[in-house]
Amino acid sequence: MILSMTGYGKTTVTYKDKKINIEIKSLNSKSMDISVRIAPIYREKEIEIRKTIADSLERGKIDVAIWVTQENGTNAVPINAQLVENYYQQIKKITSEHNIPEPDDWMSLLTRMPDVLTKTEEEVLDENEWAVVYEGIQTTIQHLTDFRRQEGMALEKKFSEKIDNIERLLASIETYEKNRVEKIKQRLIEALSQIKEVEYDQNRLEQELIYYIEKLDISEEKQRLTNHLKYFRKTMKDGVSQGKKLGFIAQEMGREINTTGSKSNNAEMQNIVVMMKDELEQIKEQVLNVM
Repeated sequence: MILSMTGYGKTTVTYKDKKINIEIKSLNSKSMDISVRIAPIYREKEIEIRKTIADSLERGKIDVAIWVTQENGTNAVPINAQLVENYYQQIKKITSEHNIPEPDDWMSLLTRMPDVLTKTEEEVLDENEWAVVYEGIQTTIQHLTDFRRQEGMALEKKFSEKIDNIERLLASIETYEKNRVEKIKQRLIEALSQIKEVEYDQNRLEQELIYYIEKLDISEEKQRLTNHLKYFRKTMKDGVSQGKKLGFIAQEMGREINTTGSKSNNAEMQNIVVMMKDELEQIKEQVLNVM
């Protein structure tokens, strides 16, 4: 079964008075591309976080966010009371010496002064907290993988429908192909018969017609396209990490459909080829999302 590269997972874990939120999103990409936004306390673990995600998710554009909220309002930044007092006394002195009116809203002014609301203590990550966070990361990865699996099932169903449509269209070509060769032959003979002054060797004409008609034969293209369609189905069942392979098969399918169109020399057949191209184009668009 195939997996989609599109996925989403979110987990919230708790440690003491902290709520740690972990969110991972993934989109399609040709390679692994990880973007990390995490709370400063976990910066020292960024390399380990990246490695864990790369080993688990293999491929895609991955956005990781880890942020902390503290319960019961304990995450409020403390006010530096001593610094507030210092600013207050300085401003009082300046206003008095220069005969300047004192501010109407002292608190608004003082809390905007530099470093009054700066949190100066440095948080230290202990191993117990990291163990809780790491388990949360693993759970989030699992949620994202489950999401990818569901999306993969939807993609597989879509691909199967499109392959069925191409097979049905390919089979419908048979109706027009049977009479196509005879029509081309008659058209050439009629064209020659209208040129009265030209004499031609009947045997040589037959040889040239055979050669020309062989160039228009699409039996090999039909057989190769049929094989590619079967191989595409088989590859979908082979498991994960088949996206690039499915893309290559789709390219080969396109070559056979294009060659069939160029050889058809028949309006009805060319219309069918256009419909097959439309079905294939939808496969190519969606196959970019496959792991």
